[in-house]
Amino acid sequence: MNAGTIKRNTPRFRRVWKYRALYVLIFVGVAYFFLFKYATLYGLLIAFKNYKFKLGIMGSEWVGLKNFKRALSNPDVPRVVLNTVTISFGKLAFGFPAPIILALLLNELRSRRFLKVAQSVLYLPYFISWIVMAGICTNLFSSTNGVVPKLMAAAGIKMPSLIADPQYFRGFLYGSEVWKNVGWNTIIYMAAITGIDPELYEAGRMDGCNRFQQAIHITLPCIAPTVVILLILNIGGIMNAGFDQIFNLSSSRTKTVSEIIDTYLYDLGLISGKYEYATVIGMLKSIINALLLFSTNFIAGKITETSLF
Repeated sequence: MNAGTIKRNTPRFRRVWKYRALYVLIFVGVAYFFLFKYATLYGLLIAFKNYKFKLGIMGSEWVGLKNFKRALSNPDVPRVVLNTVTISFGKLAFGFPAPIILALLLNELRSRRFLKVAQSVLYLPYFISWIVMAGICTNLFSSTNGVVPKLMAAAGIKMPSLIADPQYFRGFLYGSEVWKNVGWNTIIYMAAITGIDPELYEAGRMDGCNRFQQAIHITLPCIAPTVVILLILNIGGIMNAGFDQIFNLSSSRTKTVSEIIDTYLYDLGLISGKYEYATVIGMLKSIINALLLFSTNFIAGKITETSLF
């Protein structure tokens, strides 16, 4: 018996071969993160160089922290950072509790057929791209040709321009974000609810708890670890305010309240060709997100004993 045959007959090889399809799927995921998340870190060198496209990254001149000083002294940076934080926290305030409440309500439905229909209707907007969603929102809420303003005008009510008026635009962002993603985000909470021991509800009913009290005192505490984990992840991405949504819904009239870091980087890097400054700001944004993730995870671990790591 040769060495190759012995090696193929080891328990580890047999186990890997048995689950080879799963390992292929794992390899695809690892390859994705390696190519698009880790290999691209090489491009961060642009932040420390006077980047010239013809010379390439390594051929361009080193300038140290010069790009950081010039980028951070730009008067537009504080405004876009403030817009990003404001919009992100607004989405967190309205968008994070919404799927939790919706999951609790769906869990109380007794008709399984109606539950399936409701879930299908609620999940559908998630699969619509923001380009299409922007067209739907414009057709519904545009102050000139929108369906909703026309119906309100027919009823004698003058409706403000939700899309074009800076005063209402952020609220419109929060509402459209909830509309698109609330159904999909309930899936994790519904999965957590299905894992709750039914005997807990039986004990609650024996103690005289009604359905609302069961939801508050049994369901919510049981899914609390899931809520904490998702809250940590959401706060860790607080500097990502949603490029696709804002890019497709904003206009020149709402730019002062809607321009975020990602749209600013798009204009600065791809449109204006200032790759060094765009790289600097993008790097700082990632560092802030990482600090928020680690700090939130640490605080959550101390308070709730639930954390990512």
